[in-house]
Amino acid sequence: MSEKPQNIAPARLESNRLAGKVAVITGGSSGIGKATAIRMASEGAKIVIGDLNAEAGEQVAEEVGGSFVSVDVADEQQVKNLFDTAAQTYGGVDIAFNNAGVSPEADASITETDLETWRKVQEINLTSVYLCSKYALEHMRPAKSGSIINTASFVALMGAATSQISYSASKGGVLSMTRELGVEFAREGIRVNALCPGPVNTPLLQELFAKEPEKAQRRLVHVPKGRFAEPEELAAAVAFLASDDSSFMTANAFVVDGGITGAYVTPL
Repeated sequence: MSEKPQNIAPARLESNRLAGKVAVITGGSSGIGKATAIRMASEGAKIVIGDLNAEAGEQVAEEVGGSFVSVDVADEQQVKNLFDTAAQTYGGVDIAFNNAGVSPEADASITETDLETWRKVQEINLTSVYLCSKYALEHMRPAKSGSIINTASFVALMGAATSQISYSASKGGVLSMTRELGVEFAREGIRVNALCPGPVNTPLLQELFAKEPEKAQRRLVHVPKGRFAEPEELAAAVAFLASDDSSFMTANAFVVDGGITGAYVTPL
């Protein structure tokens, strides 16, 4: 795997653009979610981590001075409890980063992927975004403000070199739902945008490199930047979408992919 670049700017500790905001982050115990929690907290937000991994989630919450709520994002009552608890603890919900997702090894070509795997991925990657958006909106609509950021993917915009049929379909659904919500609630002061990352250097990707380096290399060769993104780079994009710096953006696919979707061929 390519080495972590040395020129990634750290979180802007001097920024206070999220001061007074309450941010709920699902999948916040690792990867992009954890990096985003750290970034948003550095910019003044109160953080609520929602995750199934209690040990890791509580550690992140403690690190950022926030709270942890155990949640299965595919369970409606648990999702409702997550957002209700955030509002009860901090007085409201201003930001929802709906980031939880899975990419199991069994999700491959349509010719190989069984129905159980298909349904599991759809539940966690797509239905969870529906539920999290629904219950975030319950708190944002009375306030007539809020920012919802849903994690989609560059594969929502183009076919993947290595097929993950349910993952790709789920992310396409996330993007379509995001556009519809962004349009529907724009006049109520609520913005809804989709983050579309390229491959990111997370534990999941590191595991793929260790198990199947050839498959991982097929991903890397398509990135014009010549490396995978770091979680902190995606966290910076999420913080921008959460802040008033992106106040005229909604129903948008915010692509942070190292140039993948803009490339016809990648020079070696």
